[in-house]
Formats: sequence, structure tokens, C-alpha cells
Amino acid sequence: MAAETHTTLTPDTPVRYLKGVGPKTAERFEKLGIVTLADLLCHYPRRYLDFSKPYTIATAPLDTECVVKAEVFAKPGGRVLPGGRRMERITAGDDVSSLEITWFNNPYAAQKLELGREYYFQGIVTGGMLRRQMVNPQVRTDAQVESIPFEAVYPQTEGLSSGVIAKCVRQLLPHAELLPDPLPPEMLQKYRLLSKAEAVRAIHCPASEEEAFAARRRLIYEELLILQLGIGRMKNRGAARTGAPMQKMDPEPFWALLPFSLTGAQRRAVEEILTDMAGETSMNRLLQGDVGSGKTLVAAAAIWACIRSGYQAALLAPTEILASQHAENLNRLLSPFGMRVALLTGGMKAAARRATLAAIRDDEADLIVGTHAILSEGVEFARLGLAVVDEQHRFGVRQRGMLAEKAENPHLLVMSATPIPRTLGLLIYGDLDISILDELPPGRKPVKTRCITGKKRGALYGFLDREIDAGRQVYLVCPAIEETPDGGLNAVKSYYEDIAKALLPERRVGLMHGKLKPKEKAAVMEDFKAGRLDALVSTTVIEVGVDVPNATVMVIENAERYGLSALHQLRGRGWAAVPQRAGASLSATTPARMSRSGSSSSAPQPMVSRWPSTIWRPAAPAISSAAASTACPPCRSPT
Repeated sequence: MAAETHTTLTPDTPVRYLKGVGPKTAERFEKLGIVTLADLLCHYPRRYLDFSKPYTIATAPLDTECVVKAEVFAKPGGRVLPGGRRMERITAGDDVSSLEITWFNNPYAAQKLELGREYYFQGIVTGGMLRRQMVNPQVRTDAQVESIPFEAVYPQTEGLSSGVIAKCVRQLLPHAELLPDPLPPEMLQKYRLLSKAEAVRAIHCPASEEEAFAARRRLIYEELLILQLGIGRMKNRGAARTGAPMQKMDPEPFWALLPFSLTGAQRRAVEEILTDMAGETSMNRLLQGDVGSGKTLVAAAAIWACIRSGYQAALLAPTEILASQHAENLNRLLSPFGMRVALLTGGMKAAARRATLAAIRDDEADLIVGTHAILSEGVEFARLGLAVVDEQHRFGVRQRGMLAEKAENPHLLVMSATPIPRTLGLLIYGDLDISILDELPPGRKPVKTRCITGKKRGALYGFLDREIDAGRQVYLVCPAIEETPDGGLNAVKSYYEDIAKALLPERRVGLMHGKLKPKEKAAVMEDFKAGRLDALVSTTVIEVGVDVPNATVMVIENAERYGLSALHQLRGRGWAAVPQRAGASLSATTPARMSRSGSSSSAPQPMVSRWPSTIWRPAAPAISSAAASTACPPCRSPT
């Protein structure tokens, strides 16, 4: 179909009405999200081919895309290769060197070049100093380069090359004024910005690097401004009136019962949360801080304020071990105020579950701590005012929403040291506020990391033995429960029998993994917390929130198989981690329970052992000088 005239073109005109664009090409454009002329004008290049600064043949970088200017010396003609392919070849050169140029299945590429004339050849130069070659280059004349010194390279799709896109865009550039300019003239003048039409022309066909930069600066400014304005509107429009209106509480009575002082960051976060909870709209806030930075205490203050305001609170944890630990710790903090804490998990017996559900429904439980069981049908809150999600990265978006749906627009607080990308997206788009714990409690020591190779594994277990002699406990973490077919991963079951018990023969070693029954896991953890076990061989079931202050060393086997989030969480058990592809990291950190990040990592080591490990060691509470002399890793740095 013929192109429409200038007077009938609009930004919403379908791209198929552009000259040379038929139904098939329009379908290919649609795969790139280009439907209208405005879409095409705003389909910006991802890079440029710069023909304005060509190399000489001798100075052209090898194996790198570049532009070379050379004169055609010879055209020996083409020949047919075995298999039917046709090869065309010419020789070009300058005052110093020559360049052999070859095209395959393109007989006209060499025929159109004139002997004795200079051209610009764009492609990859290969060969050596004595013989340089280029295959299938693009060719430009002086006139073409003078007209378009920078050739735009566009995101493309199958059947739609960058050259075809560029040809279509150049048709539209005289009509760039079709695009409305959202920035007023006074803003353009104040910030020295190009107009929208000037910027679009310059981004597609810049005459110089400076012009391309000015166009990019203008378009980036526009996108960020529109994004910020949109975020502001979304936030104001999306805020829902809370179903749990509260008066702002003074947290000092809660602080007064704590045996330690808070950091400024914790006080600041609590103030932000309590201000949100006293507002007319529901709080939707992320509490982010390094593992062990005191997020749970901040959440406890918010829960205390919610209950004091006459509402129930719920805390969702990813594992039964962590839920039980939270219930125990929060009960210790809240019981002096007469607040009742209930625990709800999937492993409860039917009678206990019925009693707990009745207490939640009849308003006889002020705080309900639990696992996914809280989200199940039959859990009815009498007056839920605050929902807290711990280890937010372990839950899906829908799961977090299900907890908030247990009441009419309750306040929502999610906590994590490693927010998932979806959460970061919510922050960007204004659907989630954030409080950051960027201070560590006083007295925290920096994390030390050591790499342990196969040759020093014996020394490693000697070090663990001395730590246990000093009254400490250790973790040994493996990535798998059962042996893998390739035998490349340490499994807890075989590691427990063949390595840990063999190399720590006089020690009490326990086994923990996700396939154990809840009672068995609880019994093992209770033994470890009570000091009845010296070492615990485990999977990453201990990743989230397990709190054993006396455990000062963690060995992570096959550290290269863990994601950054998992390693970051593991270090929160009182350690810090740096994944090493081969070898091990040994880290000493702070008084176990409240240890932080701040790791100093050693350089990656060569694969010298089939047992790559990562080890974390938090500095334990003060010990005698004699015991302290044994607390240094046996190898201070890898060799």
C-alpha cells in the first residue's frame, strides 16, 4: 500500500503504511514491539559503527570489529568452492600494508568496487602483521561516510535486519515533529536540552559523538522524569485505607525492658514503621538489613505497638525451626506486657492445632507465629492489624499476599537481607517503602576468610578440634542430602559417616537435613543449642534464622554450588561467606548470635581438591588467653 502523505501522518499511524513495509515486514516489526510510526521513531540504536575515524591496515586491532580505509589494488576474480559456494576476493592497501578481502556468495560486492579508489571497509581484521584479512565486510564510499559518519545498529529480529530498520527510520526522520514533546520550552532552556524532534534525529543519525551524547542525555532525562512522575501518581492512587487504624505509640516502654542499647538505625526504622502504622493508609514496607543486624527486634517493636493498639499480629517464617525460635524469643520480649504468643506450624498434632485455631479466632492469642500453615484455610483472625513476613525472599508474591488477605487491609512489613528482584521492582515503582538497617551493633569484629585446599584439610579438622576443645561448636554444611550420580557433591549422609565422624572421632556429631521429621529436626537442634553436640552436619536447612550463639565456625562444602543469597543467609548464622570455586573460605566474625558482614575475601584458588569448602568463623565471646592462642586458623592464607 502506498505511503500516506505528510499531512495525514500521525504518531499512531500503523507502520505498515510506510513505504517499503508490507504486511510481512509489519509482522516482524511487531515482534520488536513496533506497531506505529511513533514506536519506530522511538526504537533507538543500541550502538553505532563509526566510519569517521578509520584505522590504517597496520594499526587495525586484530580480531576486533573496526573500520579500515584502503585503496583497491587488485580484483583477481572469483571462483567456486567445493560444495557450490562462490568466493570473491580483492586486494586493498595503503602506503604501508595490504589487506586481503573476501566475500562468500556475494558476487556483486567485489564487482561494484573500482580499481584505484579508496573505500571504508567495516568488519573484523584477522591474520598477522605480514598478511591481514577481512571477510564479508560492509563497504562505504567517501560520499556515504560524509553523509552518515555514524551508522546506527538497531535491536533486530529474524527476517528484519538492522539495515532494513535504519532505512525505514530515515524515511521518518523529516517528520520527527510528529512526536509530542512532553518537556516545556523553559525546562529545555534551563537544563540545556535538545527538543524532542532534534534529539530523535540526532540519536538515529548523529553527525558527531557530541551530538549523539546530547541526544542520549535529553532522552534519558525525559524517561527518568516521566518515570518519577508516574511513581508519584501510582503511590498516591494505590494507597488503600487501612482496616486497622492506630494511634502512634511511644516505644520507650518497650526499649526500657531490653538489656542492651539499640543502634540509631534500629530506632530510625521503628520510628518510620510506627509513623506508617498511625497513618490513614496501610503500611507496605520492606525492612532491609544485613543478616543479624537486628531486623527481628525492629519487628518486635512494631508487633508490640500493634497489640497495644488493640489488634492481633502475625509473623510468617519459612521453616518450623525458625518459627519456633521466633515464638520463643518474642514470647520472652512480649510476655512482660501480658501479651500472648501462639505458634502454628504444619507439624502440630490435630488437637493442638484445633486449640491454637480457636485461640486465634476467639482473640485469645495476640501474636501468631507460624509457617505456611498460617496461610491455610481455617485460620481466621479476630482482628489482624499487622502481618510480618520474615526471610521475605523465601516466599512467593502470592504467599505474602495471602497473609495480607486474612484481614481488611492490614499493615504489612516484609524483612530480608537479600530482597528478590520482584521486591526491588516494587521499590522502584513506588509500591513498597523501605527502611534500611545500615548500622551494626557496637563491638562487632570484621569477618576473616580463609581458603582451605585439599592439602590442608587435615589441618582444618585439627583447627575444628581445637575450637571444640575451647568449648565452641561448629557447623559442617553440605549441598545435598543423598549422593549425586556424578559424585561431585558432598552429601550430608555420607559426609556424616565417612568424613565428619572419622576426622572428629572423639566428638559428638549430629546430622540435620530437610527429610527428617519435624520432631527429629527439633530434637537435633535442641541438642545442638544445649551443647550436647559438638558439631552439626547439615544441609542449608539451617540457612534461615537458626540461632546458636556458641557455634563459632562454619564449614561450607562445595561452596561454588550455592547462590549468593544462600551464602549471604548462611553467614547470618554467625558467620560471613565468600564463595570460592575451589578451596575453602574460613571466616571469623563477631560474637556469634549477632554477627555481621564485612568479609574480606581471599582470591579464588585453583581446583586442587575434590572438596572445595567455605568456612566461616565468628569471633566468640571472650575466652581465656590460653584458649585464644588456639583460635587462629591453621593456614592464614592459601598458597
